[in-house]
Amino acid sequence: MSDKKPGIHTLAIHAGEAPDPQTGALVPPVHLASTYHLGTAENGAAIFAGEKEGFVYSRWGNPTVAILQERVAALENAQAALCTGSGMAAIMTAVLNVVRAGDHMISATTIYPSAYHLFDVELRALGIDTTFVDATDARNVAAALRPNTKLIYLESPGNPILALCDFEAIAAIARDADATTICDSTFATPINQRPLDFGIDVVIHSMTKYFCGHGDAVGGVIAGSADFVKRCADAPLRYLGGILSPLNAYLILRGTQTLPLRVERHNANALAVARFLEQHPQVSWVSYPGLESHPQHALAQKQMRGFGGMVCFDLKGGVQAGARLMNSVKLCALAVSLGDARSLITHPASTTHSVVSREQRLSQGVTDGLVRLSVGLEDAEDIIADLERGL
Repeated sequence: MSDKKPGIHTLAIHAGEAPDPQTGALVPPVHLASTYHLGTAENGAAIFAGEKEGFVYSRWGNPTVAILQERVAALENAQAALCTGSGMAAIMTAVLNVVRAGDHMISATTIYPSAYHLFDVELRALGIDTTFVDATDARNVAAALRPNTKLIYLESPGNPILALCDFEAIAAIARDADATTICDSTFATPINQRPLDFGIDVVIHSMTKYFCGHGDAVGGVIAGSADFVKRCADAPLRYLGGILSPLNAYLILRGTQTLPLRVERHNANALAVARFLEQHPQVSWVSYPGLESHPQHALAQKQMRGFGGMVCFDLKGGVQAGARLMNSVKLCALAVSLGDARSLITHPASTTHSVVSREQRLSQGVTDGLVRLSVGLEDAEDIIADLERGL
């Protein structure tokens, strides 16, 4: 046997799994048990003392979820991973593992709107201050540092305008400041980029999106060092309770087996759609990291292996043009979320970004006519024909 590390397709299928020792089943069972037999008093005491591995209660750990955690860690080239009940649960758990009342954090401006609200409103109420910066320029991150800065939070590509962050530059700034870096890499998946390989400390995903890929399970994950993940499991996740259900873990595990294949198709379709939109007279501009016109195309080529399935574009007619397009498409489904096999289209100003003020929305580059398109796995020609008809 070769000592070569398995490739990404092999890891997506095999990491974390082994035939069931009792039945030989190749598909992992869904362990629905809420509690587990501790064996002996001594064995139970050793597990509770942290001297021995074992399952106690499914809020503390579950065998089906554990398989998924091992697989995500392998895909992200991380020491360990921890699954949560949603992407937001992953963000909250990871962030509260770093900051406390009186601490300061820096966040990229272009991030998931619910994360923006969490930092700007909910965490401020807990005494945690956040400075939002344009993280496409690492100098802005450095300029925002304070003596009590504990965390730098990034999202790359950022939702929805696909702004990128220079991982190596920002990781270096964070190390010098003794701050932790967390990156939401949902839009990219570990197939297209692995932030940990560029010095980022922690990566998170909404597994509801590409990991699942079929729009039928909600989940989140945190991946990083074994120490960071253990601290997340021992405190924030255990006591806040944002755990992943075994059934959702099973569905997401099934989705991971085709993740590399699906992402390759998403990448190819999105590039074709982006090139079509870039030439359309009703479109003011298109943002897609794979286009030469993207202002950070060179950075994308450096730290991404593929450019993803998300495309955003601005319509010349503003809100009214956006509404007309939403009401005209037939193949593209008007729905939030992303990463499904089917193409999903939305108008952020009136949906996902309506939770923030117009001023905040515009500061993130979310214009009145912006359209976010999650390009699916249909034939690219059919997606383009649907958009052309709608436009």
